[in-house]
Amino acid sequence: MDNLSIIHSFISVYSQLMTLHQLAASLALKFPEVTVTQPFGEGCDVFKVLDKVFMLQFYLQGKAVINLKVAPDHGAMLRDIYSYIHAGWHMNKRHWISVYENNELDEPLIEDLVQNSYELVISKLKKAEKVRIELLRTLEK
Repeated sequence: MDNLSIIHSFISVYSQLMTLHQLAASLALKFPEVTVTQPFGEGCDVFKVLDKVFMLQFYLQGKAVINLKVAPDHGAMLRDIYSYIHAGWHMNKRHWISVYENNELDEPLIEDLVQNSYELVISKLKKAEKVRIELLRTLEK
């Protein structure tokens, strides 16, 4: 087993110990220009890229939940396939999904959903802001 395989195995085992909120936050905070605020009060973390929301995390009826932006057809497909994904709670139901913590959570799926939400928001930014983010990404490599 090479070093890269060992690292991937470790990450896989470690990530299974993380909660939905921990996993989503750790992923989101790796992206350039991300800030976290609590404009709705304690208990609801709002993740933004250049002041545009791409993820919220909160508890609903004792369950950890994250809201993520999605393409409308993608959101409908996800809701059909995964029992723990619903229309976005208190959000535009076509453009947002809510992911509820569940024992069956597919962590690579969560990683993809968080990244896709971030990328969807970036795609709507002004050209200068997109260039700034791309420059920051190249500096991080």
